[in-house]
Parts: sequence; C-alpha cells; structure tokens
Amino acid sequence: MALVTGVGRTIGIGAGIARRLAAAGWDIAFSYWHPYDERMSWGPEAGATEAISATLDGRSAAIEADLADAATPAAVFDAAEDRLGPVTALVMCHAESVDSGLLDTTVESFDRHFAVNARASWLLIREYGRRFQGPHGTGRIIALTSDHTVGNLPYGASKGALDRITLAAAHELAHLGVTANVINPGPIDTGWMTDEVRAACLRQTPLGRLGTPQDTADLVEFLCSPRGQWINGQLLMSNGGSA
Repeated sequence: MALVTGVGRTIGIGAGIARRLAAAGWDIAFSYWHPYDERMSWGPEAGATEAISATLDGRSAAIEADLADAATPAAVFDAAEDRLGPVTALVMCHAESVDSGLLDTTVESFDRHFAVNARASWLLIREYGRRFQGPHGTGRIIALTSDHTVGNLPYGASKGALDRITLAAAHELAHLGVTANVINPGPIDTGWMTDEVRAACLRQTPLGRLGTPQDTADLVEFLCSPRGQWINGQLLMSNGGSA
C-alpha cells in the first residue's frame, strides 16, 4: 500500500501521483487538509476528496490530517494501516507555502513552514522506519521538493531541510532495504500561477511547456516499482530542463 500525503485538490500533484500509483495496482491511502486551501488564493475545492477517491482503482482511504500537529504523522499511519494494511511506499507531497521574503516573513509563518515541511516529514519517515516490515528492497520513500527560495524564504528553507532528512533515510534505513529519494518537479501549474509567472516559466523551459502532475507521477511510479530500486539517495531534477 502507498501512503500519499498532500492530496487536497483534483488538479494537484498529489492527486496525479495517487491516480498513477492506483493505475499501477497500488492500494492508496491519502491525506488532505482543506483548511490550508482555504487560506490560499485558489480556495477550497468542493467535493475534491470524494472526486479523488472515485478515480482511484482498487482500495483507497482518505485521511484528514493537520501535519502542523506533531501527533498527526503517527495518527495518519494508524488510520492507513487500520483500513488498508502496512505501508510499503511513503510519498510526501504535502506543503505549507506562503510567499514572503527575508524582511517580511513572520516568526509564526516561519515556524509553521518548518512544522509542516520539515518536522512532519521527519516524523512520517520515522514512523515509516519504525513500522516497515516488508521484504528487503521493496520499501520506498519519496519526497517532493523545490529550489525556490528568493521571495519564498520559509518555503524554500524548509524544503532544503526536507531534502536532507529524506536523503539521510537512504542510509539510516538501509537495514530495511528501503530506498529514499527527493524529486524537484520544476514549474507545474496547479492553479497557483499568475499569467506573469506562467510566461516567465515558459521562457525558462527548453521544451516550451510547463510540467504537469502526470510528469511527476510517472517518475514516482517508476521509483516505486522494482525497476526503480537501484535509484537511491538522490535529488532528482524532473523539470524539463528549466533554468
């Protein structure tokens, strides 16, 4: 079973990954937290959880999860295991992301970014490492990251911490035969881009298009399959050559 976090909207990367893994035969537990969407410019998507569940082949379980709460990661694993069984693949797509720079970031926002993007990711990985009992070589941990820091300080800084935490798991969980990788998906428009941002991203991408959730989902599915076992401890740039 695969546990995918941050699956809040039907057009999001998390939802695309959940659908791709389900199509490949995985049972899917996914977490969401609609109060985050309510704070964002795009707003909540009515019926998103039900719509996502309906598109997943096989068994699925939707879990509401406030990952800013340190007790939540263990509770998410409990709920996923109770409904679908042991977690083999952990795919972390959740994020706190509010634009602000060095001079205007508040302490509250900085702490929330690190609580969600770094601390929760560590706790999810720790919970995974404590519970994993699958055959050696079958375990997978994948995290989504970003290299955007200028004007987005707390997001970029906390994602940098996420990178190091995830890559450490490739070595510290070696005795379990678990691989751990980080993916930078590049510019993917899931409703957050303005026309100006979209045009700038297009100019920076050699293929002349933006990334799609399917682009990231295809790589995640490969890494989770037996074919992806030899890729481990890597920060993979899956961004179309964006510069």
